Amino acid sequence: MVAKKRKEGFSGREKAAILLVILGPEISAQVFKHLEEEEVEQLTLEIANLPTIPPEVKNEVIHEFQHLLVAQEFMAKGGVNYAKELLEKAFGPEKAKEILSKLTAQLQVRPFEFVRKTDPMQLLSVIQGEHPQTIALILAYLPPDQAASVLSGLPPEIQVDVARRLATMDRTSPDVIREVERVLERKLSAFVSQDFTMVGGIEALVEILNRSDRGTEKNIIEALEEQDPELAEEVKKRLFVFEDVIHLDDRAIQRVLREVDMKDLALALKGASEEVREKFFKNMSKRAAQMLKEDMEYMGPVRVRDVEDAQQRIVNIIRQLEEAGEIIIARGGEEELIV
Repeated sequence: MVAKKRKEGFSGREKAAILLVILGPEISAQVFKHLEEEEVEQLTLEIANLPTIPPEVKNEVIHEFQHLLVAQEFMAKGGVNYAKELLEKAFGPEKAKEILSKLTAQLQVRPFEFVRKTDPMQLLSVIQGEHPQTIALILAYLPPDQAASVLSGLPPEIQVDVARRLATMDRTSPDVIREVERVLERKLSAFVSQDFTMVGGIEALVEILNRSDRGTEKNIIEALEEQDPELAEEVKKRLFVFEDVIHLDDRAIQRVLREVDMKDLALALKGASEEVREKFFKNMSKRAAQMLKEDMEYMGPVRVRDVEDAQQRIVNIIRQLEEAGEIIIARGGEEELIV
């Protein structure tokens, strides 16, 4: 079976399974945390069906993985041409071509790469007259910080339209992307990539809003509540997650503790990191903290769904307190002014 496999070659999924076996259970478990449930199931099945792997196959998989990491780093630093030049110097033209072919097939070079090097204000001046769907498409490919700057500079009514389109975006035709790229290429006189991928969605909007100023966030959320209440509620749920309590100051935590049901808190902390637990414990009296720890211990095993529900109830309280102006939730890239 091994000889046959070596003759026919291993698929990408089989190579991933082999690599996880080589890395060992502890590191592989950490990798699984970053994968979708379906991907974990597929890789687990591949691992279970792997034959005995000879040392030369293991070495080949490790070397390929190392080459791809190196190529990806080169590409991130200076683009495809930069990566090609360095890889050719390191491994020769043929090997460089093979590595880049595998990398682009697996990862794809994102469109609008040239826009990522453009000043947000310059980009804003170029695209603010475009259709909101076009603006949403461009923002979906930008780093959240850069996209937040552009979104914040748009007129309020356009902000909302762009945000809604960004959140509901699914797949975009490569022909449309190429046309938008062509127009921007002409306007910005920059290099453009031709690849495409799936972008947009609620997560993209949340990433941007988390880095936007409070006024931009408030305007978009309020308008979405009128236009699409379900979408607005989904976005609000993801804007602040339970683990983000580590960014609240002690006074805010103490205020939250006055509103939270201790049973909910005990359940929520069962699935929280040690850092989050300590954030609450240190803002309670020693006796109260000890009682809470005992409640968590006596609770025993709990369902993940119950933990998540309890955490969401606490998050809802935190957001209500923020809306009432009683606590402050710091935003990425935003300096809070305290008066």
